[in-house]
Amino acid sequence: MNKAELISAIATDAGVSKSVASKVLDSMINNVTESLKKGKKVTLVGFGTFSVTKRKARTGRNPQTGKKIKIPAKKVAKFRAGAKLAKAVK
Repeated sequence: MNKAELISAIATDAGVSKSVASKVLDSMINNVTESLKKGKKVTLVGFGTFSVTKRKARTGRNPQTGKKIKIPAKKVAKFRAGAKLAKAVK
């Protein structure tokens, strides 16, 4: 399912127009993004938890040349499925 299909499904389920559903979905995505930027977790009970973790710097290998390369440390977004979601897709 892509974003357009999700917007259509939300609009149908909620009985609202696609433009309203699009605004709601965009707002949700923006709010999750802003919370993660601030280092906060976002927990949606039954669905899952979005969080930010730090990945340490490490040495990797260029697969084409085989040379060692330095991979810098960075923050990455992480999603952990909640119990209901995990059970539903089992």
